[in-house]
Amino acid sequence: MNQHPTDKKADEEGASWIEANDPFRLFHEWLEKASANEPNDPNGMALATVDAQGLPDLRMVLLKGADERGFVFFTNLESAKGRELAANPRAALCFHWKSLRRQVRIRGPVDRVSDAEADEYFATRARDSQIGAWASRQSRPLETRFELEREVARYAAKFGLGKVPRPPHWSGFRLAPVQIEFWRDRPFRLHDRLVFEREKPEGAWRTSRLFP
Repeated sequence: MNQHPTDKKADEEGASWIEANDPFRLFHEWLEKASANEPNDPNGMALATVDAQGLPDLRMVLLKGADERGFVFFTNLESAKGRELAANPRAALCFHWKSLRRQVRIRGPVDRVSDAEADEYFATRARDSQIGAWASRQSRPLETRFELEREVARYAAKFGLGKVPRPPHWSGFRLAPVQIEFWRDRPFRLHDRLVFEREKPEGAWRTSRLFP
């Protein structure tokens, strides 16, 4: 049987990833590989929240930071996800790197990042994106595209050539994981699954393997 190149690479890595004891280090190793192989947005991740009726909600966002404290993303606090996280500060993330045939699933409580963190990241955004953060009433009804363009023009004129401050309704969230699952494709759908779990964000990790 001929192996897919990714399978051969996985065999070369051996069991070292299964024996890993630091999920953050392993995540960054996988993200680095994805950054070298994924054609678009290797930091793209699905974010799942729950609305007031208990109905799950899902959308793609971009990871903007990851360390031992958790996984960070930014958004309009008045958007659907912002409102849902304010009411129920728990979420799930999923990274799927098709080129590597790998995915990572993450669950845990969510907290707002500090104003200083939000200000620092907002200052790195492209100016048009900064103005867009002021102009867009995210997730709310839009009559016509012209309404959005008019708001963009209004805020562009308001700020002129000066610095665009962070809107008070725009900030970030940090998910502090209590569960991280690493999934790796294997032949005949006999996939590898390694799970890190802990009772609370500051607790010690325990690991287990799952049937595919």
